[in-house]
Amino acid sequence: MSYICVRDLEKRFVIREKRKKGALLREKKTVRALQEVSFDVDQGELLGYIGPNGAGKSTTVKILSGILTPDGGEVTVGGRVPWQERKEHVRQIGVVFGQRTQLWWDVPIRDSYDLLKDIYRISPEDYRTRLAELTEALQLGDLMRTPLRQLSLGQRMRAELCGSLLHRPELLFLDEPTIGLDAVSKLGLREFLQWENKQQGTTILLTTHDMEDIVALCPRVMVLGHGQKLFDGSLAALLGRYDTIRTVTVSYEEAEAAPELPSGIPVSREGKNLTITYSPDEYATAEMIARLQAAGTVRELTVQPQNIDRLVAAMYREMDL
Repeated sequence: MSYICVRDLEKRFVIREKRKKGALLREKKTVRALQEVSFDVDQGELLGYIGPNGAGKSTTVKILSGILTPDGGEVTVGGRVPWQERKEHVRQIGVVFGQRTQLWWDVPIRDSYDLLKDIYRISPEDYRTRLAELTEALQLGDLMRTPLRQLSLGQRMRAELCGSLLHRPELLFLDEPTIGLDAVSKLGLREFLQWENKQQGTTILLTTHDMEDIVALCPRVMVLGHGQKLFDGSLAALLGRYDTIRTVTVSYEEAEAAPELPSGIPVSREGKNLTITYSPDEYATAEMIARLQAAGTVRELTVQPQNIDRLVAAMYREMDL
């Protein structure tokens, strides 16, 4: 049996629209945030959950974590129904929201961890072992006596991850964990999540708009739009349908090198460097490289797909999201 099992999940919200001129009451409108969403996640999987704003991602996470009760469908996580067995369920999960905190703002983060130890009833021996393990992995040793409010955004996110993993949860929800982080902090965070997933076997469900996070971490991705599941499979299979343009940059030893290319393929030259854009569906990459190599002595050659954010944007447009 799958660790997370979701069948025909439904969630509706009633919102009040802006009162029209002359009306005494505001009209109500029902929004279907989730519509018959079904999926399974095995224990130890790392799943990317993507979609535009308002797609229903955060609603799904809140239902799976027991915060919200659905209007229809069935959900089990580790054999538990999250909203019916909340006390036992929250012992087995960790949640990190990129714009929220579970640590106390004005006290040293070590004091927050000590309080979380008591909340989760972690044994003193296990607490010492786990805290030392996470402190080393997340490089928090010099920050333990620093109040949360004095930490940078990247340091704060590492501290939040440590707090969420102290009780060794089976499942970790990450909602925009790298939002606002610099490149170095992002790389460090991704490396830690890969380590936690492999070493501890922690199941991770990641929702993000940063597609580099998905590429680096998630072998499997699920796309949600208008409250419906639109795709579930590998990221390569998903983007392969929209990756229709390649850019080749080639640098020659000779300035006069000029490859013979089919008409209609745009070429820009800057000294000994050429940049060529083409569609791999219309012109094979292997043949393109062969023609470029035949034109002269190649000093450097790179082939790049489209920028991944552009690919996702194209995907959303085609899916009418």
